[in-house]
Amino acid sequence: MLIFWKARLVLLAVPKTGTSAYEAALAPHAAIVVSDPPELKHAPVYRYNRFFRPMLEKMGAPDMDVAAVIREPVSWLGSWWRYRQRPFLDGRPTSTKDVGFDAFVEAWCQGDRPAFANVGDQSKFVEPRPNGTRVTHLFRYEEPDALDAFLAERLGVEIAVGRANVSPRAAVELSSETEAKVRRKKAAEFDLWSGIESGRRLAKP
Repeated sequence: MLIFWKARLVLLAVPKTGTSAYEAALAPHAAIVVSDPPELKHAPVYRYNRFFRPMLEKMGAPDMDVAAVIREPVSWLGSWWRYRQRPFLDGRPTSTKDVGFDAFVEAWCQGDRPAFANVGDQSKFVEPRPNGTRVTHLFRYEEPDALDAFLAERLGVEIAVGRANVSPRAAVELSSETEAKVRRKKAAEFDLWSGIESGRRLAKP
């Protein structure tokens, strides 16, 4: 998570959406860089609302904009699956070394997910809170130019983002049956991504 005090902007770090690269590029311009522990670095809206928003409000910034990046759901799951194939997870319950992508997605669709498929939901990450705390600017991972242009204008800096925390290469293919299942059972994830008009300020509910 990056907090830009003067720009009145918070950039949430949705996992597997390239935010580590933005952290590396923009940390010098941020007032607060939350890089550890992972539970705070990748704080979803509800955790931002609980821990960070009250602090910012007390310091005189009650109207911070909140930005987040959402990735196409199958691609997002593919990145998680590849990431969890890394050797440092060998033998751990979270490893996907011996799990095919179809099996990983099938497990993610379950209500009670096994450890290797327990990676959360993007829709839950950005779910608005009852008090009105919400993401005000959503971007698609697949449209980085829109995010770069927004940040450059908002922060008044040139944006040069590299790559960081990249998952190992592996073929990511779903059977037609599993793809139909994930689209049916997790329709909210696909609706969220397909409904994004990158950078457009979201209307208040």
